[in-house]
Amino acid sequence: MEVCRVCSEVPPKYRCPACKIRYCSLGCYKKHKDGCVPVKVMGTDPGVSLSHCGLNGTPDGEGCWSVEDLLDEDDESDRVSFQKLKLLGESQDLRSLLRNPHLQQLLLTVDQAESKEGTMKRVMQEPLFVEFADRCLKIVEPTEKENISPVE
Repeated sequence: MEVCRVCSEVPPKYRCPACKIRYCSLGCYKKHKDGCVPVKVMGTDPGVSLSHCGLNGTPDGEGCWSVEDLLDEDDESDRVSFQKLKLLGESQDLRSLLRNPHLQQLLLTVDQAESKEGTMKRVMQEPLFVEFADRCLKIVEPTEKENISPVE
């Protein structure tokens, strides 16, 4: 059973929006927020595991979290399976496309933007970005025709 990452006593009810640790009460959140280190999900081994450790954390210790910690049951409908994420990482087609410096810059712009929605609207006007998004979607959400294996 999971316990609050601040007091280690009771089950957590909440999740810090900045660093995603789970806590049980307003009191624990107030204790936590002064030392909170906002983080992004980072892959330690592409295609194998996605996790992050805060400044004082270790892969096995305090301050660490995984992709599963970011999602709860309510997010299930928007979740892409780990197997499909792995397919994205294994796609030679995507790897080839990601070598394009212009696409790299577009992705960096989106990642660093404060207004993600506005930035996404702007980069979706770029044919290269649209091609990248389409290729990702074909892997993650293939059409029925793409799901059918050729008959031998």
